[in-house]
Amino acid sequence: MPGLVPGIQKLQHDGMSGGWVYIMTNRPYGTLYLGVTGNIARRAWEHREGVSEGFTKRYGLKRLVFAERHDDIRAAIQREKTMKHWPRAWKINLILQQNPDWDDLYETLP
Repeated sequence: MPGLVPGIQKLQHDGMSGGWVYIMTNRPYGTLYLGVTGNIARRAWEHREGVSEGFTKRYGLKRLVFAERHDDIRAAIQREKTMKHWPRAWKINLILQQNPDWDDLYETLP
């Protein structure tokens, strides 16, 4: 945007960049955690290392089994909100479609 200092322009652009909807678990068909982030590699690492107190640390959810990229973070946030209302069986079916062996996708992240 013309007239803005470069730092402010960058902040505004970064705020609208892409995002990820993801699911963490502790084992196949185990406890599920659905989240959204702008940086999937960093966020998955945080869950794996237990750096933040919360649900994923309490239940040992360290396996990334689903990741869905969106070009706009707002679309990712809306998708996450929608999916949070889905029955558990729908989330499991989504994982099975993308990752039938429930492999940890962390090592395959871009």
